[in-house]
Amino acid sequence: MFFFSVLIFMLHLPVAFSSSKSLVFKSPEFISTVVRAENAVASRAEFVASLYVSMGLNLKGLSEEVFTSAMQGFDKLTNEGKIRNHKLLTIVDFTRSSTLKRLFVLDVENQEIIFNTYVAHGQGSGKEFANQFSNIPDSYQSSLGFYETSGTYNGKNGYSMKLRGLEKGINDMAEYRAVVVHGAPYVSESFIGSKGYLGRSHGCPALPEKLNKTIIDKIKNGSCLFIYSKTGSYLNKSKVLNS
Repeated sequence: MFFFSVLIFMLHLPVAFSSSKSLVFKSPEFISTVVRAENAVASRAEFVASLYVSMGLNLKGLSEEVFTSAMQGFDKLTNEGKIRNHKLLTIVDFTRSSTLKRLFVLDVENQEIIFNTYVAHGQGSGKEFANQFSNIPDSYQSSLGFYETSGTYNGKNGYSMKLRGLEKGINDMAEYRAVVVHGAPYVSESFIGSKGYLGRSHGCPALPEKLNKTIIDKIKNGSCLFIYSKTGSYLNKSKVLNS
């Protein structure tokens, strides 16, 4: 998980200028440090690309672009100590139709797909596809970005798991909005068969009832969850992906 530590180091390497503002040549030791840092970044990128193929994510319909973004944020947040579980990564790909299995729970350490199933988006985000997102209470829209999973409780939707949004202005109202992971009867193939799309939540990433508890118990208490859409307003605003 050293990719972003190395990248940040590179970005802060000092560049000295003479009074005429011409570049001062660095020592061989300095140049060697830069080369090692560049090689480390390249090696991490190659590892992520290899991991994508070895886990068979291309065969499951998850795009390499989504996986690369997820791993980028996962690395950064892990290095910053904001993610406690360094083994698991959950990805929700809202570029895909709700009729497809667009939630992926990954064991990055052992390079395994643990779960691949359906997940709902908010009523205000769209019908079959999610295309509108919000951090505003009562919007009934899903919020994009990186989350840390938290504790569990039994509420009106049964066994549920709290989420802590890690991106200010993007998903940091998740707890206030009660955006949680829970099971729902409308997250099912029978619902898709009758309506032509998956049922929708009030903004929560709702799961199939038969898998809800099993998935929650696997990812609760400190793992990383990433909800993605190819939306310019998020991709340009996210400090996790742009720092």
